[in-house]
Amino acid sequence: MRAATLTGDSLIDRFAGKLPTLLLWLAAALLALFLLLPLGALLIGSVRDNAGQWGLARFIEFADTPGIGTAIANTLHIGLAVTAITVPLAFLYAYALQRACLPGRAVWRTLGLAPLLGPSLVGALAFIQWFGNQGPLKSWLLGHSVYGPIGIVLATVFAAFPHAFMILTVALGTADARLYEAADSMGASRWRKFVTITLPSAKYGLISAAMVVFAYAISDFGIPKVIGGNYQVLAVEIYIQAVGLQNFGRGAVVALVLLLPVLLAFIVDWQLQRRQQAGLSARSVPYTPRPDRRRDWPLFVFCLAMGLAMLAVLGMAAYTSLVRFWPYNLEMSFDHYVFGLGEAGVLEAYTNSLKMALLTALCGTPLIFFAAWLLDKTPAGSGPVGAGIRALAALPMGVPGLVLGIGYILFFNHPDNPLNGLYHTLTIMVAANVVHYYTACHLTALTALKSLDREFEAVSASLKVSPFVTLWRVTLPVCLPAVLEIARYLFINAMTTVSALVFIYSPQTLPASVSILNLDEAGELGAAAAMATLIVLTTAGASLAYSLITHLLFKRRQAWRGLRC
Repeated sequence: MRAATLTGDSLIDRFAGKLPTLLLWLAAALLALFLLLPLGALLIGSVRDNAGQWGLARFIEFADTPGIGTAIANTLHIGLAVTAITVPLAFLYAYALQRACLPGRAVWRTLGLAPLLGPSLVGALAFIQWFGNQGPLKSWLLGHSVYGPIGIVLATVFAAFPHAFMILTVALGTADARLYEAADSMGASRWRKFVTITLPSAKYGLISAAMVVFAYAISDFGIPKVIGGNYQVLAVEIYIQAVGLQNFGRGAVVALVLLLPVLLAFIVDWQLQRRQQAGLSARSVPYTPRPDRRRDWPLFVFCLAMGLAMLAVLGMAAYTSLVRFWPYNLEMSFDHYVFGLGEAGVLEAYTNSLKMALLTALCGTPLIFFAAWLLDKTPAGSGPVGAGIRALAALPMGVPGLVLGIGYILFFNHPDNPLNGLYHTLTIMVAANVVHYYTACHLTALTALKSLDREFEAVSASLKVSPFVTLWRVTLPVCLPAVLEIARYLFINAMTTVSALVFIYSPQTLPASVSILNLDEAGELGAAAAMATLIVLTTAGASLAYSLITHLLFKRRQAWRGLRC
């Protein structure tokens, strides 16, 4: 009897030891199913014609298509122009917040991140109202039209600004005060210190911000679709081929062409990050800016101008949703909310987006965090399966949403695929959102997990405590702020994304962000602005709820974080 009990216990222990490996295989299978296989289908679709013949015929046909060269050149031109404008603005804004003494720093930080609360279409709609044919600032364009490259650049700069701002805020957040003190003792001028100390210490952040902004600008679909007019870019060409012409093979070719510069940008960024060295050593003294009116006042004026510009864009979208008929009848009403959305039949799209965003946060957060925990805190994470998951987890960062959407069409919409029933469902949309934003969430989870000493796992093992018990009682409570941040990130992006969903929704699962496109095409600009405003209010409410919850958690459950020796 005793031997049988020991045998049963040993079997349970052996199964518990193998369980992390099995769970990692499951995570790898899910990533392969919803990421690797759709990208494989995209590649196959680009080199296989309708007759089933393999070759480069689609690429040759694509190269011979009139206007494709112009679309490629226009796409690169937009990417370079947006990068050249956004990165200096974001750098100066981040520099003002990190290296100057400004009043209301939290307000300026919030305004700098405000564009993240809405779809990229919000900026496009607002700039149409400000600079369009009936816009009050039309004369500022000196006779040029906002419909085309000017409008695309303006709206994309607005949408990409917070991404560059976040990167550069981190890059400028740490500095060694000893370097500046040495420069002062040698009589170095302000410009000399800026060129020889500040810029070199932030160069990797600048390059990363430039790569992220460039990739965002060339892969965004919503902005050129709304405000681009007849200006050809690759992102819109993908939409025309896949949705307008139902030519998925050609769409796959265009998607691969768009994927190449995006992947190149992220490879360059990844290589530079590997070379980056720590900016602070154990002997470093953190830099604290001292008040200086000659520096602080100009930077305050700049931040004020940028903050007012952000408010003007978001405010115009909200104002458009409240006036009866811009610019002829400026009487305020809620008609666009009550009747405009109802008559257009898209009010249900808002509830669809709420369901999708909640499911994305509820399903994606535990999956991403648990997979990161298996990689970092279990022996199975150091094996070949762990290496494969790390590679797959880094891949979505370089795959635009449009490219992922075309891959989902070719893979899940294939009649021979047993998972064909998932296509056009809320499930596939949730999966697309989780995969599309997997990398940033995965890195957030790993950062939180690596901050924990491995002694927790060693002590648990010596006490014969299951690693899953340690996860539940120790790791998860300590990492709860990061878990909530992942949930917030997934919710907001699921509410605002357009490109990842534009190919895989059905009339029954139409999301709110895509409905803005449909309303704009129908000429219902007021209703489109109303839907955009609803999304901004929803994501702002989610951010406020996140702030409140994290404040209460820190106060009641994690007060130890604020203790000082």
